[in-house]
Amino acid sequence: MRCVIARFPFELTKSGVLASMKGVKPEEATGESVIIGRRTYPVKQAGQVLTRQDRRDFSAAEVVRAMTKLGFTCRGLPGAVEPARGLDPVQRASALLGAPAAA
Repeated sequence: MRCVIARFPFELTKSGVLASMKGVKPEEATGESVIIGRRTYPVKQAGQVLTRQDRRDFSAAEVVRAMTKLGFTCRGLPGAVEPARGLDPVQRASALLGAPAAA
């Protein structure tokens, strides 16, 4: 499948991604991550291995889009908690903003 990452076209396949990531030790995922095989990789690490480009040259969203199209499971930022359903708009906004800081 043709994917554009950092303005460069790449022909990526699911088997090609699995082969490229074989033997690569996953770093600790503190942000968005992708599950390749049985391992969870940070999307920036996977993008660097697959494109052979510096991590600063592409965004995590580009890699997430490509990995999702190929059928891999991508996870968002850890700790991002959605408020409970059934709240009115004001209560939901308050939950998203969090508790006020102590003065």
